[in-house]
Amino acid sequence: ITSDTSSGNLSPFRTNKTIPPILEKNVLTALSFYPELINVPIRFVFKQRIKSSVMQAQPVFSSLLGSRANRSYQINISSVFTLTHSLTPIHHLPDQIMIGWIGHELGHIMDYQTRTNLGMVGFGLSYITSPEFVKKVERIADDFAVRHGLGPYLVATKRFILDHAELPQAYKDKIARLYVSPEEIVEQVKKLEEQTSGQR
Repeated sequence: ITSDTSSGNLSPFRTNKTIPPILEKNVLTALSFYPELINVPIRFVFKQRIKSSVMQAQPVFSSLLGSRANRSYQINISSVFTLTHSLTPIHHLPDQIMIGWIGHELGHIMDYQTRTNLGMVGFGLSYITSPEFVKKVERIADDFAVRHGLGPYLVATKRFILDHAELPQAYKDKIARLYVSPEEIVEQVKKLEEQTSGQR
């Protein structure tokens, strides 16, 4: 699956989306890799601080009371990127890094779309209490992103995090412990390309 990111073709991906203007291009580019989400309501919201995360995808709680077909989501985005000795506005990060980060969060929403409302409640509890569950669902989100063509963006984002000299070591350790490594993403992309070329 490939994305068409020329500006004229990004307009349809605004459907049912609320996006801060300063992030619109990167958000729409990431969304363009997920045509399945074109009609799904998603709000992208700046937050002053998100505990131990930079971005966080979650269902809007009130929408869990209705049918799954009418569920809506919110992606919280930290307004600043916290470095060891400074703060950087999140929108100052390179486009490729932002698209990879947002693409990963949209992978979570693809996963959420397969779960019942009750299943989403169980998901929330397990995410809080089980590191093994976190590893499993982070891998699922990355798998969705890779299969939708975002592999190179994911690799760039993960390398940016793990190689950044000014990022707190505790955060880098958490990413290394719970998330798929850049090398594994590269392998997934390679396997996917081999499968695709074998089907031609």
